[in-house]
Amino acid sequence: MFAICVECSHARGMGHLYRALNLAAELKKGKILYRLYLNEHSPSQQILTANEIPHSVVNLDDISNDWETWLIRRDGITLWINDRLDTQISHAQKIKSAGIPLVTFDDRGAGAVLADLHIAALSFNPNEKLGGLKLLRGIDYLILNPQIEVYKRKRSRLESILITLGGSDTHGVTVKVVKLLKEMGLAATVVVGPSFMHTESLERELTEDFALKSGVPSLIKEFYRHDLAITGGGITPFEANASGLPCIVVANEQFEIPVAEALQILGGVIFVGHHESLNMPMFDCNLPLTKMSLAGLSSIDLLGVKRVVAALQELGI
Repeated sequence: MFAICVECSHARGMGHLYRALNLAAELKKGKILYRLYLNEHSPSQQILTANEIPHSVVNLDDISNDWETWLIRRDGITLWINDRLDTQISHAQKIKSAGIPLVTFDDRGAGAVLADLHIAALSFNPNEKLGGLKLLRGIDYLILNPQIEVYKRKRSRLESILITLGGSDTHGVTVKVVKLLKEMGLAATVVVGPSFMHTESLERELTEDFALKSGVPSLIKEFYRHDLAITGGGITPFEANASGLPCIVVANEQFEIPVAEALQILGGVIFVGHHESLNMPMFDCNLPLTKMSLAGLSSIDLLGVKRVVAALQELGI
């Protein structure tokens, strides 16, 4: 039984959850048992329940009670996977003391040093020192939605723009982007996630040129309808590019800046900076869409999740 431990909140976002869902789907295909553990977060819990994902709610902030060892024994956990961004050394010590392998994803916390395997798909600085006995770095280990394969297409002209800035959009960047597109005389479809908390401010800015969608059943299917997406610097632009959808990337957080810069080098993205420094115009409307679309299609494959599961199995479980 694999444990997948994720952290979700308005501040943290929901990217860790969505990556865990894609990993869980691949584990299920391989008939590998798993269970998700997450902090209390109603939107995430609803998604897990709707998708019939086995899960338990735990207090991830509790460092005094050894809930980790208790869960490992109760559920028969043989490998622990963290997708929490910054894990603590005390937490990692408890996992290792239980005698099972520890895996972590894109972890900049002190606990990463004790990981048997560190998968850092979003690390693009070869000089960045990351903890872990074994390190797998770069886009070959991206865990993307397999549904992309069905919804790939080449873009060649700009007729429809999509704005999608995460499951929570912590800083309300969607509102700022809508304002800037209005000043540019452009229309767009705006997709907000299940943890979005800026609805009132957004609705004050929307005009008939903007269609608002909340909680779309499949963001991948939504990608197919558009020719350009405005996204944050997380997993979303990788999934968009892999489907042939060029992106304008706005960094919601400082750590997204190197991710966006790496995407721009790959060719499917134009990076317009951190959200605090956005100005009109956001971008040149004469974008080389065909070149960007083909760059995304050719540079990002969908085999990352299989590589990750193979690496997990190599740990001897």
